Amino acid sequence: MSRYLVVFLTWATLVAHGQTPDAQLEAARKKVLAGEFAVAKTELSKIIEANPRNKTAYNLRGKARFGLQDIYGAIADYTFALDLDSTFAEALNNRGQAKTALEDDDGAILDLDKAIRYSPRYAEAFTNRGFARYNIDDLQGAYFDFSKALELGPADADKYFNRGVIRAELGEFVGAIDDYNKAIELDKTDASLYNYRGVAYYNTGNWALAISDYDQAIKLDPGDALKFENRALCKSANEDLKGALEDYNKAIELNNEDPEIFNLRGVVKNALQDYTGAIADYSKAIELDNSNPTYYDNRAQSKTDKDDLAGAVEDYNASIELYPGDPESYLQRALVKLKMNNNYDGCLDLKRADELGSPDAKAAIKKNCK
Repeated sequence: MSRYLVVFLTWATLVAHGQTPDAQLEAARKKVLAGEFAVAKTELSKIIEANPRNKTAYNLRGKARFGLQDIYGAIADYTFALDLDSTFAEALNNRGQAKTALEDDDGAILDLDKAIRYSPRYAEAFTNRGFARYNIDDLQGAYFDFSKALELGPADADKYFNRGVIRAELGEFVGAIDDYNKAIELDKTDASLYNYRGVAYYNTGNWALAISDYDQAIKLDPGDALKFENRALCKSANEDLKGALEDYNKAIELNNEDPEIFNLRGVVKNALQDYTGAIADYSKAIELDNSNPTYYDNRAQSKTDKDDLAGAVEDYNASIELYPGDPESYLQRALVKLKMNNNYDGCLDLKRADELGSPDAKAAIKKNCK
């Protein structure tokens, strides 16, 4: 039997079951779009078995596999599609996206460059390349790609959000706010948009607008500790320490495994002169992460304020052991030792702080050390 007759019989069999190959492919595509990945994969495998040179079927099965978290399998299918047509821009885009998921951002960029070369108005490829560039800290490149995706359209909240994040990381907070505004105009139900705009307002010193955005973010998503933490930071900056404390309490209620929330609540408690409470919070932060010298420094400060000078020295010792290059830790330990009338060791610490570049050490040496 000739190869042509086999192909004809296969096509005839498909028609006999009520669908042409094109109709089967379209049905599988709809299942992929609907998230029915397992069913779509099975159907596409049958199509490929009937026609091993169907590049579209390989590409779609790759998307189904990607949806099933079979990233390596997805890349294999995209590669089969590209073996059949090296200019297949959609397969290049999809393979680039899959490589990004595997943290092969350089490989992803190579694929996405080609996708854009073969299809210069492919907005999704620009977006995906923007993510890959962001991952390798090429913020300017990511900014260009996200801007190009917006230019090509259609405009949507995600595209404005992506560029807003880049602008914020570049320190362009006013531009970031503008992008977040446009994103919110298109989607008023996404809590993260308000949260990120709140962060941008916070960084421009506009506490009232930042708090208003955090309020809305929390209203839309009251179960996220980070949003309460962000509002607490803003309230602290606005000198509403009691309000900040309430928000940190809520954040810890939602997430009691984040050492930074305990540390920040400790800072507020210390400012409210609740030194015992502050020490307890710093101790919890250290229990969760004993590698952060800041937590020891902060606890040392509260112990100093509580006149536990020996305990403060112990914490500064731990901090310096973790980060021996911080002049401030030597300076503060020196001041505690001087309070304990240990001038010799205190002056040694002041000298070390001066060597490390502390701007206050010289004056302290002049005042306390002969």
